[in-house]
Amino acid sequence: MDEPLNPLSPEFQADPYPAYHALRAFDPVHYLELPFPDFPGVWVLSRYADVVAVLRDERFSARKTEMLHPEPGGPLEQIIRRGLLVIDPPDHARIRTLVTKAFTPRVIEQLRPRIRAIVDQRLDGAVAAGALELIDDLAAPLPIIVIAELLGIPDADLKAFKRWSDDLAVIADGTIAFAGLAEAERSAKELQAYLEGIFAERRADPREDLITGLVGASEAGDTLSREELLGICTLILVAGHETTTNLIGNGMLALLRHPAELARLRDNPSLLRGGIEELLRYDSPVQLTSRIPTVDVEIDGRQIRAGQEMDVLLGAANRDPAQFPDPDRLDVTRADVRNLSFGCGIHFCLGASLARLEGQIAIGTILRRLPGLRLVDEKPEWRPGFVLHGLRALPLEFDRDAARRTRAA
Repeated sequence: MDEPLNPLSPEFQADPYPAYHALRAFDPVHYLELPFPDFPGVWVLSRYADVVAVLRDERFSARKTEMLHPEPGGPLEQIIRRGLLVIDPPDHARIRTLVTKAFTPRVIEQLRPRIRAIVDQRLDGAVAAGALELIDDLAAPLPIIVIAELLGIPDADLKAFKRWSDDLAVIADGTIAFAGLAEAERSAKELQAYLEGIFAERRADPREDLITGLVGASEAGDTLSREELLGICTLILVAGHETTTNLIGNGMLALLRHPAELARLRDNPSLLRGGIEELLRYDSPVQLTSRIPTVDVEIDGRQIRAGQEMDVLLGAANRDPAQFPDPDRLDVTRADVRNLSFGCGIHFCLGASLARLEGQIAIGTILRRLPGLRLVDEKPEWRPGFVLHGLRALPLEFDRDAARRTRAA
């Protein structure tokens, strides 16, 4: 078969699912020659069962082959090498245990009123203006504000925080880095200097925030190194922002393209919890993650050598008909949606519960408060990238007078 995957193609980035279907049908364990200079090809897995098996198998390391070439010894390299997503046991369990306390169900549920207040405030501005650009007006600011407050970052620093997060997205998606790493290197240095200052402040004046907890754990003998502390905070910033932004943007676009499903959620908000799982399955905010076999392995008759990178396609697994009947159909009442959008196994996304809650509140409030919601552009522009999958912008219109009455009620 002709090569179905072109990670740099705008058509693929907007709708990768036809290519995924072709892979599953004709070559589910596929060797992909990447269109990047001086970088070896990768094995690509597109079936749900294979993706789950690899992510749960201790023979596969998260220390993937590095597509980026940051400044040796610089802040960006330190962040990449010590990020929780690329650390294997036993360090992974030690570090994850320290961070998990900030993402327990009780802690996340306590954030519900604050998330609602942020969403209402952002939508108040949209109703006053008579239009909503979903990404810049709500989907991007919401997780940044929540994460900053969770970490203990002052409101005055949110603008810089957002810029650093955008520039450092290359950590999660190396395919967008080939225009150069200058911005990411600069932001890594700025963020490192900023965080070092925050760490020093929390040592001198502890508060009720995540950074205080991490700094305290480090000094209590849990051997959390300076590089690990920086890596954790950066990961929470970048991954927490990108995933939630894409969930809200992709989810709203899917609903607006399926008005019957939108109406079901609008008319029956009790469906939102399950509906978010279906939206995550239908168009995953993160399309893949990578593993490296530490020994030679065989999958479906294909021989994969130790050290060869394997990309497990979360987006493809979420559309596998062997797991999800009629997978290209959006159905917000679909039962038992065990999507892989947040991965599985020991590297399952720590912030999954927070992203889900933010998605439920944001999408549910939009549907409730903005009657007559409609797309301005039927083919909105997608951001570049193979790993992260999200919109650059999503301008929306709605019935302004009805929206004002809804808020007043």
